[in-house]
Amino acid sequence: MTAPSTFGLSREARNLHWLLTNLVEEVPGIQSVAVVSSDGLLLLSSDPGRNDEAREAREVKPAGPRGSSADLATIVSGIGSLTIGAAKLIDFGGVKHTMVAMDEGSLFVMSISDGSLLGVHGSADCDMSVVAYHMALFVGRAGHVLTPELRSELRQSLEPRTTGSLR
Repeated sequence: MTAPSTFGLSREARNLHWLLTNLVEEVPGIQSVAVVSSDGLLLLSSDPGRNDEAREAREVKPAGPRGSSADLATIVSGIGSLTIGAAKLIDFGGVKHTMVAMDEGSLFVMSISDGSLLGVHGSADCDMSVVAYHMALFVGRAGHVLTPELRSELRQSLEPRTTGSLR
């Protein structure tokens, strides 16, 4: 994974980028990671190049490319919303984590303290217990620093960069 550019970001934002990069590089089988806000917006991603592709593709075709960070964020947000609704319906308390095992890989979703979600797309041969353990470490380290100000900064860092003048 190529480290994302953190130029101009606060120390807390750089630390979150470092934690995410470390998660992807240290855990075998992780293909991509997304941190999603409680309202479903992508805050942080393991593949910043794909974010640029998604931004460019939105200008050409609204659907965006398959497999982009935005797609993972959408899936994580939907699964998070569904499981939170199910937990409320059956009155078993809050959702801690969700795992979806598929033929060719797995999807893990873990709650972060402020309602944000950590989503991990793992390969078919990943060790699910190792992925879940490292996700819990990430959430423990990142959850307390994910303030409204930091979420706003992370969102702004993912917004399309405008060049030239407005029409």
